[in-house]
Amino acid sequence: MRGGGGKVAARAKSPSPPPAPTTIPTTSWAPADRSVPEIIGSLQEDYYNLCMEKSRKINSFVWHLLQEVDEEIEKGLEGITLNIPGNSRLMPVERITGEDLWILSRILKKNPYINGLDVRYNLMSDVGAYYAARLLQKQHKLIYLNLMFNDIGPEGGELIAKALHKNTTLKYLRMTGNKIENKGGMFFAAMLQINSSLEKLDLGDCDLGMQSVIAFATVLTQNQTIKGINLNRPILYGEQEESTVHLGHMLKENHCLVALHMCKHNMKNCGIKQLCDALYLNRSLRYLDVSCNKITRDGMVCLADVLKSNTTLEVIDLSFNRIEDVGAKYLSETLASHNRSLKALSVVNNNIKGEGLVALSQSMKTNHILSNVYIWGNKFDEATCVAYSDLIQTGRLKPDNTDVEPFVVDGHVYLAEVSNGLKKHYYWRPTYGEACSQSSNAGSILVPVGPDL
Repeated sequence: MRGGGGKVAARAKSPSPPPAPTTIPTTSWAPADRSVPEIIGSLQEDYYNLCMEKSRKINSFVWHLLQEVDEEIEKGLEGITLNIPGNSRLMPVERITGEDLWILSRILKKNPYINGLDVRYNLMSDVGAYYAARLLQKQHKLIYLNLMFNDIGPEGGELIAKALHKNTTLKYLRMTGNKIENKGGMFFAAMLQINSSLEKLDLGDCDLGMQSVIAFATVLTQNQTIKGINLNRPILYGEQEESTVHLGHMLKENHCLVALHMCKHNMKNCGIKQLCDALYLNRSLRYLDVSCNKITRDGMVCLADVLKSNTTLEVIDLSFNRIEDVGAKYLSETLASHNRSLKALSVVNNNIKGEGLVALSQSMKTNHILSNVYIWGNKFDEATCVAYSDLIQTGRLKPDNTDVEPFVVDGHVYLAEVSNGLKKHYYWRPTYGEACSQSSNAGSILVPVGPDL
């Protein structure tokens, strides 16, 4: 449950957490007799001592991770990110709360070896936001903070935004999924008028309102530090597409932004036209995400035309729109004859049939810059399957750079889905393998703007 502003303030005056059992939980990381395990590093020792002092139960998951960090520090490693994900499926997880973050912040604020903290999918609430804000004020080495999906509300968002007014070290902040709403969004927009160190800000799925989206667009006409911003899924009312009008104006003025994510903006052809008009003048944007909107083939006329002259766009995500065969052919003609800068294109789930998909494959035979193409979720016919099978077998399209894989049954070629894409692991981590693998997160590899956007 989200805490209100009064509750957060009350904790600020008396932050001591309530008493809890002091024994170490019986897990694979603690002896069965609950005796104190051998402490091998300073972080683990500090954590144990603070838990005993404040009568807090030792979180076995945190205990195990701190042990690993201590071992890394002993090896002389620096620039360590402390990962405490609440959604890990590789080991037993005991999710941490705001009070647990208070304990962690006490031991991290003076540690010179740790410059990143990832506490995604935990139970922070506004209490945790308060201690995260305190950490930002005290820890002058932290450059990466991930608080996604921690039930932080508008009050917590305000605390973190205000803490960044004076912070000069944090570069990457991820608030994804915390319902800071329009009120919290306005505080973050105001923060960007003052902060000159933050390079990437993710406010996707935060229930931002039209007012805060317009505020971000206005602020970014002047801010020359932010390189990547995620404004996915704001809560917008009406059909006038004001957000795209203002963000389009911002793109005309801003010459620093590299990645813009506008997924689920209820964008139609009028909206994509606003963005395309700006892209004739913009010479910095390299990654444009307009997935999960209502763009049709008419919008592709504008995009195909701007791609004839724009030489900076390298990644375009059109997934989950409805460009159909005609829209795919517009793009294919431009890619085949004019554009030589686009590296990755996703048209996943766009109701494209064989004619459009084959045209897209044909464009890759003359365009040798386009390296990544994602087409799953469309309507494959045999000609499509053969065309993409040929691209893969000849080496023109590498298996890691597409989301389909050919196979043959009874002499006929078919395509199977492969878990590759521009941002497959935006919300979740795989059960095995690397979460930041190149094939599954090609967007951030081709256009690097820090971790996890």
